[in-house]
Amino acid sequence: MVNEAHKKPSSSSGGTSIGRAGEEEAAKYLQRIGYTVLARNARAGRGELDIVARIEDIVAFVEVKTHQNLASCLNAVTPDKQRRLISAATVWLTRHPQLASLQCRFDLIAVTPARSRWQRSNIEHFEDAFRP
Repeated sequence: MVNEAHKKPSSSSGGTSIGRAGEEEAAKYLQRIGYTVLARNARAGRGELDIVARIEDIVAFVEVKTHQNLASCLNAVTPDKQRRLISAATVWLTRHPQLASLQCRFDLIAVTPARSRWQRSNIEHFEDAFRP
């Protein structure tokens, strides 16, 4: 797990915009620590992949959850959600055969927004959060 504090997302006008702000923070975070973002919000199969990123010989399918607390983020990745992500990743890889030989894993980035303008949001990165 990697943990890094971040500035509060600027959007607060609804769940979708807060979620998108969390995804933006997560993508920036991944780039800062050496990942190359290959795709964002990629629709494939029965699901959507928030972020597909590569670091060295690993393709990471990253689910981003923005909730008020870490437990809520973790609970949001249900077994059904995991199955949809695995399905979407399989479809995505068939569309990108040049990456199919790399190691793949499923990560979770949990974003807990700051409660005030003066605090920072928190990002926690759980590498290999679940397996097919």
